[in-house]
Amino acid sequence: MDERDLDPDPHAQFAAWLAEARAAGLVHPEAMTLATADASGRPSARMVLLRGHDTRGFVFYTNRESAKAHELAANPRAALVLHWQPLERQVRVEGAVEAVSDEESAAYFATRPRGHRLAAWASPQSRELAGGEELLRRYAEVEARFAGVDVPLPPFWGGYRVVPEAMEFWQGQPNRLHARVRYEREPDGWRRARLSP
Repeated sequence: MDERDLDPDPHAQFAAWLAEARAAGLVHPEAMTLATADASGRPSARMVLLRGHDTRGFVFYTNRESAKAHELAANPRAALVLHWQPLERQVRVEGAVEAVSDEESAAYFATRPRGHRLAAWASPQSRELAGGEELLRRYAEVEARFAGVDVPLPPFWGGYRVVPEAMEFWQGQPNRLHARVRYEREPDGWRRARLSP
């Protein structure tokens, strides 16, 4: 990988790599690690799914009362990693986080399968349960509540957008001489630099 061959816009470069990962038939090419930290700086990470990407940033959805949501409220910065091992590629994203509008969240929520929408209402994400039966009971209650009607967006559910300040593209190479290219946002655009592996 030669940095001169990469698009000067990291969003365009990411879109190209994501399209190649999808075309390669990779399982869940949208899976990404989301790293957050609480107000004291204690980090945590988990897998989420990329549900939108454009020049504004990278979007994922969750319960806004979850542990990750509380961390983002206290410290609205995050890092993402998408790793496509069969292609020996990785993309890292670092930036500030903003809430996605209710309108955008509702539009995405409406595209989800009905069972997923019911589960969003039923799951008190990140909170303790008495057991698996409690979750099944909650799901059955929600299913009865919305029987025969469309499942609306829960008031506690929505999207977040990671607005990149830096993006790094990594391509595996023989002898661990991996190619790394980092883009950093500057007032007049993006600065691109090759990094040592």
